[in-house]
Amino acid sequence: MPRTVLVDLEPGVINAVRSEKSMGSLFNPDTFVSAQNGAGNNFAKGYFSEGSELIDDILDQARK
Repeated sequence: MPRTVLVDLEPGVINAVRSEKSMGSLFNPDTFVSAQNGAGNNFAKGYFSEGSELIDDILDQARK
């Protein structure tokens, strides 16, 4: 099992990786971290609001 932490603000991308037949089963489902809404290609929204809410979850997964 690869040691990865997959992070994205848009859950659709994470779900696409998770549902892929050839590689989706390789990853541990606990290491997927995503927000409910994407940032919509807006750096400020991704950096200050959406991304800042996920930073604790991302760091917890990286520590594990």
